[in-house]
Amino acid sequence: MMIPTPPFLAAEYRIKFAASRWEREGAKALREQVFSAEQKLFSGSDQDAIDAYAIPIVALAMLGVAADQVVGTVRIHEETPGIWRGSRLAVDADYRRIGALGATLIRLAVCSAHAMGCHTFLAHVQEQNALLFRRLHWHVLDEVELHGRRHFRMQADLTFYPPCHSPEIGFTALPRRAA
Repeated sequence: MMIPTPPFLAAEYRIKFAASRWEREGAKALREQVFSAEQKLFSGSDQDAIDAYAIPIVALAMLGVAADQVVGTVRIHEETPGIWRGSRLAVDADYRRIGALGATLIRLAVCSAHAMGCHTFLAHVQEQNALLFRRLHWHVLDEVELHGRRHFRMQADLTFYPPCHSPEIGFTALPRRAA
């Protein structure tokens, strides 16, 4: 009898600003997979005017020392001086069980904006993700409906997000190992 082989998991994941074309294209493809194909929030592309100036952040599965594929993404932008927003947080379905990816994407988003003068960091968070954000020191400002779904407008507590001055290097996320 053959024992099924578990899916490959990278030993680590690099979360950083998307610098190369393949990283930006991977982020775009992942967003369309999650928000258009999977969640059906958009028909076709989820791209909007914010993409023209937003900073894309990616989670990369590392194969040794080389990045292998984009497995998570989020974008940030400065809405008005000092007020930043995060949006389009997405993690590939095959990698969602690696709990550190979403949290580390959020951490780099807020910490890098903090380093660039952010005094208020906001996001519209889908209802199913609100608990994660609360655990990461965010609080609910109000409830809104966007794209036919319940969202919470939330704000990060910046005291828990020290400025990150090297977002092009970013952070490493390690998968949790089963005990």
